[in-house]
Amino acid sequence: MALKNATKNIDLVYNVKFCKNSLTKSIGLMFSKKLDDKALIFVFKKENIVPLHMFFVFYPIDVLFLNKDKEVVELKESLKPFHLLTPKKGAKYVIELPSDLIRKTRTEVGDKISF
Repeated sequence: MALKNATKNIDLVYNVKFCKNSLTKSIGLMFSKKLDDKALIFVFKKENIVPLHMFFVFYPIDVLFLNKDKEVVELKESLKPFHLLTPKKGAKYVIELPSDLIRKTRTEVGDKISF
C-alpha cells in the first residue's frame, strides 16, 4: 500500500505498517533498522496530543501528525535518536517516515495524506 501526499500528488513511501494496538505502538521503531521506503502509521481512536520518544531508535526520522481528516497539522523533520517530542496539536494519526522525506516531497502543514 502506498502512502501519498494527495495535495501535491506525490508518493511518499510504498511500504506501510499500521500500529493500532498498545504493544505495536509502544515498540514502534525501537531496535529496528533504518527506514528506507517504509513508514509506520500509528492510529488512535480520537485526536490527542501524542508525545513521541526516540529511545533505542538509532537513526533520525521525519514525523507527520494528521487530524481525523488526514490533513497534516504538525510535522517534525529529522527527529534525532534518544530525543523526545511533544507536539502542540492533537493528532489521530502519527506517521514516522524516513529522514529527509518531508523536505524532498515538500510536504507541509495543510497537505492531505492518503493511505
